Amino acid sequence: MPVLKQQVFRLIALVQRHPGVVAIFGFVSGLASFLLVERQAELAQVLALVMLVSWLWLILENVLRERIAHWFGFELPPPLLRYATQMIHQESLFFVLPFFFITTTWNSGQLLFSGLLASAALISIIDPLYYKWLAPRRWLFLAFHTLALFALLLTALPIIFKLTTAQSYPLALAAAVVLSFPSLYTVISAKRWWRWLVLVGLMTLLGGGGWLARIWVPPATLWLNEVAVSTEMNDAQRAPVNPLKTISDTQLHQQGLYAYAAINAPRGLNERIYHVWRHNGREIERIALDIHGGRKKGYRAWTHKQNFPADAVGRWQVQVLTEAGQMIGVLRFQVVQ
Repeated sequence: MPVLKQQVFRLIALVQRHPGVVAIFGFVSGLASFLLVERQAELAQVLALVMLVSWLWLILENVLRERIAHWFGFELPPPLLRYATQMIHQESLFFVLPFFFITTTWNSGQLLFSGLLASAALISIIDPLYYKWLAPRRWLFLAFHTLALFALLLTALPIIFKLTTAQSYPLALAAAVVLSFPSLYTVISAKRWWRWLVLVGLMTLLGGGGWLARIWVPPATLWLNEVAVSTEMNDAQRAPVNPLKTISDTQLHQQGLYAYAAINAPRGLNERIYHVWRHNGREIERIALDIHGGRKKGYRAWTHKQNFPADAVGRWQVQVLTEAGQMIGVLRFQVVQ
């Protein structure tokens, strides 16, 4: 047993001397999973499962530490536990970055979420920021911890269990909120009965905020390969004819308009999506599409809108949303007089 203990600490010391290796491993494993998912490879599921199992360590840290002391006769030092937590944050954040970067609609509010993930990943590998600025602020560390877990669940659940976005988003949100309870419990130091009301209130606020912000959260396994608006569709080729960015008000009312989107879904599509037509920021119509299956160049779907307001001049958007309300992408065009 002393030999095993010595080898464990030697490995830990080696990793501590090269902290960037953990971040590189997380990013490479995430990129590998992203590429392998497209080929339906089982290794992608294994990598995602490894990430989730590492989080069980954080959740059951105290229990596992006691068991290790009982079984192997030595206690893990606190600095080692802190480093293990940082290592899991690094692995998780760099693992999910490839998924979110490819699925983010960068000219939308999703930029904030993906930018926040990138900032969190950067903080996790800079020790002065992580240990001297983040860790001492318990509320901020809690938010950081919950964000990393939420992003990991959004990515891993569809890969491991082949869930739709309508299933994975509320499940990931609920799991992140429930598993944040131990951290919230340590932050609120009051010992009175109303402590439990505060805890329930904070968890409700966290869950409600996450649900309202879902349109800003990219669907980690769905993205648009091609988008276009056109006055005509080629049914044989299932493709738009002469895509446009600008259309006259007269032509719009005479011919209507097609909104076309090719959705890349490496796990396959088996859910309802929506085309939400917006005029100058105001929702005009929401059209549902039930889609099944997938293809390498994306599942091709379109809607044809003919009923436009009398005054249709201005900026238009067609948001492609999942049933959970996450935005896969957006089409933009201008109507002029």
